[in-house]
Amino acid sequence: MRKILLAPLCALVTVAVAACSPSGPDQTNPELAPRGTTMTKVKPTRQDLTTKLSISGKVEMNPTFGLVAPVAGQVRYFDVPAPNGTPTKPTRVATVWKDGTPNYVEIPAGATFGGRLVDDKATVTAGMPIASGRHVGYAIVGDIDGSQAYKISGALTDVTVQIKNGPGPFPCTVLGTIAALPQGTIPEKPPVTPDTKTPPAPQQPKTPEQPQQPSSSTGLRIVCTAPADVQMINGAGASIEVTTGKSAQALVVPVEAVAGQQGKGRVDVLSPDGSRKTTDVVLGLTDGKVVEVKSGLTGDEELAVPGPNLPEPQQGGDQSKPTGP
Repeated sequence: MRKILLAPLCALVTVAVAACSPSGPDQTNPELAPRGTTMTKVKPTRQDLTTKLSISGKVEMNPTFGLVAPVAGQVRYFDVPAPNGTPTKPTRVATVWKDGTPNYVEIPAGATFGGRLVDDKATVTAGMPIASGRHVGYAIVGDIDGSQAYKISGALTDVTVQIKNGPGPFPCTVLGTIAALPQGTIPEKPPVTPDTKTPPAPQQPKTPEQPQQPSSSTGLRIVCTAPADVQMINGAGASIEVTTGKSAQALVVPVEAVAGQQGKGRVDVLSPDGSRKTTDVVLGLTDGKVVEVKSGLTGDEELAVPGPNLPEPQQGGDQSKPTGP
């Protein structure tokens, strides 16, 4: 009698366990939504947006910096004598002639001439380094990676420095260009030929001049000077922060709502019925959390998050072309 009662009970337990056990390919992971599912929606907002770039640097003595041609034209150099001390006024070192008009290039006060970077009478383009200078004293020098150069090339008016375990943060005044510099040259003065028709005049003995050493080549880097009251120690490490862009009351959206970067992108605009419409937008600044939308949106739209999926690039050329004879 006991065996007859246990048999149906075991069968019932077996059915219950089978009903609770996962089986077959119909099972889905409840933590992952299907691709393209709208998880949330956002509306564009407006805020002041500032983008910054951090560079590692250090304190250096007498660093070299470069000066660029102000316009495109022909460069003509002046003969720059060795200074007797630290110059207190700008030193004119070259002129770039364009359409008969001179455009002067000067080494700023507090720096000495380092060398010519191109040949005399060479044709140069605007922004091309043509002369080098040496800052007399301490400055902050930071090496720039090639991928960072274009981000900060036009953003050198707002630079802040923090010396590690030292003074800061403080504003830092940028000297010259960030471009890499070739080795400078300082031509020797041509010898003076005596006039044989007139007797030579008696000359006073002169103190021999110290020969000028031309500047060495440099890589991409930023050179800036600290306020006079900041104590500097040669070789001390520093962090350089460059403000690369500012936009007041920019129209911004979360970066998760945008596909694309560096100028062009796409967003999915939600219709009242929940359908998506992919829209092209022009992008601006980004701080990593939000991105500026310069055009393509009015600000009243609702956007899907995450944004649209960009199509994968086709492999092996254009696959849409027919093949065969």
